[in-house]
Amino acid sequence: MKKFLMIAVAIMTGNGILSAQELYVNTEPASNMPAHSLGIRLTNKFFNMEHSRENGMRFEPEIMWGVNKKLMLHLQGYASNMMQSSVRAEGGSVYAKYRFLSLDQQHAHFRMAAYVRGAVIDNPYYPVMAAGTHPMRPYNNKELDLEGATSGVNGGIIATQLLHKLALSTTLGYSRYMNNVKDNIPDDFSRNAINYSLSAGYLVLPVKYKSFQQTNLNLYLELLGKTNTDGVGRGSYLDIAPAVQFIFNSTTRLDLSYRAQVAGDMPRNTFNSFLIRVEHNIFNIKK
Repeated sequence: MKKFLMIAVAIMTGNGILSAQELYVNTEPASNMPAHSLGIRLTNKFFNMEHSRENGMRFEPEIMWGVNKKLMLHLQGYASNMMQSSVRAEGGSVYAKYRFLSLDQQHAHFRMAAYVRGAVIDNPYYPVMAAGTHPMRPYNNKELDLEGATSGVNGGIIATQLLHKLALSTTLGYSRYMNNVKDNIPDDFSRNAINYSLSAGYLVLPVKYKSFQQTNLNLYLELLGKTNTDGVGRGSYLDIAPAVQFIFNSTTRLDLSYRAQVAGDMPRNTFNSFLIRVEHNIFNIKK
């Protein structure tokens, strides 16, 4: 019973139920998961590929670890059929986030964090499809990312403000793209990019908390942008991503999101995508 109460208290404090609207679907907040907790996540992304006229998919299994109240780590893998005729493993990445500022008030707080990600990817930069499986178009994609497309590093700053049921967050980061395991970045691709985002989350249900077993319903709207800063691949885009999220028993969440471009001049392989994610968290695992 004592352990049960400890878990309930940990969940219902600043990193749990009361800030559930900070659990953004397409970005990370400045807040961390509770210390000594373990998260297991599976993300599936579905999209139409411009170069092949086929539906693509990317699977992203992920393990998250709350080292302490300020530091959390993610280990993520990638597999897709985006650059191959069938789904194959593409590589993985390590993500770390350190919360360095916390200003807490009743039903409100402001937090800032720094993050860094490193990725090692084994993927070609131009699609390699089996003969006859895809009616190929000329490949004109100049968008790279660290989530299956290219090796590299990125880092930046996150600031998140919670105001009762509304949470606002912004991110500014820099990405440096590097050669993949077997392929070098083509000369007409940019090696440097600036990433930025603005996210809003609103807690719809429950109207009033009575138990941590109540189901949460959160609505999100996120603006996601990037600018390539060098080479022939220069360009920018801005995407919009509405999302709905359910949290069950304060431990398991289901995310649904649709992402589409609203502005930009960057050649891309896909301009819209659909995301489904399931995540389960285990608290106080150290004890």
